Amino acid sequence: MDWSIQETARMTGTTSRTLRHYDAIGLLPPTYTADNGYRYYDETGLVRLQRILLLRELGMSLDRIAEALEGTSDPIAALGEHVHSLGRERARIERQIAAVTATIARLEAGEPLMAEEMFDGFDHRKYKEEVTQRWGQAAYESSAQWWESMRPEDKASWKATVDQLSQDWTNAAAAGADPESERCQDLAHRHVQWLRAVPGTPANDPDGDMDGYVRGLADMYVSDPRFGANYGGTEGAELVRDSLHLYLDANMDS
Repeated sequence: MDWSIQETARMTGTTSRTLRHYDAIGLLPPTYTADNGYRYYDETGLVRLQRILLLRELGMSLDRIAEALEGTSDPIAALGEHVHSLGRERARIERQIAAVTATIARLEAGEPLMAEEMFDGFDHRKYKEEVTQRWGQAAYESSAQWWESMRPEDKASWKATVDQLSQDWTNAAAAGADPESERCQDLAHRHVQWLRAVPGTPANDPDGDMDGYVRGLADMYVSDPRFGANYGGTEGAELVRDSLHLYLDANMDS
């Protein structure tokens, strides 16, 4: 049995546009293309797509996914490895749920919080490999040292700031805000200031390419679903991207 691009998109929760993009970069060619131009996928194609989506969920870039797919000829063994990785991720999420549930219980009971337990599972180091690949080992070590040196209450405050910024972007997108609006440009300013506060990044380095770094991140918010999810999905990510580009255009010397 073969499935059309529309059927495949519907089954997998992705979009026809994404599948066409995967085809264009050679990541997921269709099994065949009909005379009407529609792409169709067979079972082998669906297995490959499942692997792609799994690896995306695990935080891999498309380039790394392509390498992983080409490096494993046995799909059963590869899927087994993915299941193992998903198991680790599930365990981490379960730790997060337990930590947050314990916090709720203590707050409801009026008991003191256990700061050491509140952030179990909230491990920023899961992005170590990607940060190192994109910006170098020194950038990762600097940011990791900064994070580890923070007190639990400071980490909580930082996370609350980030969560609020993400929520404000999501709300702006839901309200149909324009990237050029005062609302979005104020959010863009806050966003840039947040990035500038993170040691080890080009935005934090006086001699770094802050403009190129922020623009690259802005584009990544749209291309990488992990980041887009922070802003309510693709529409929110596109608002962040467009607002940041406009902000940088107007403030390149600031």
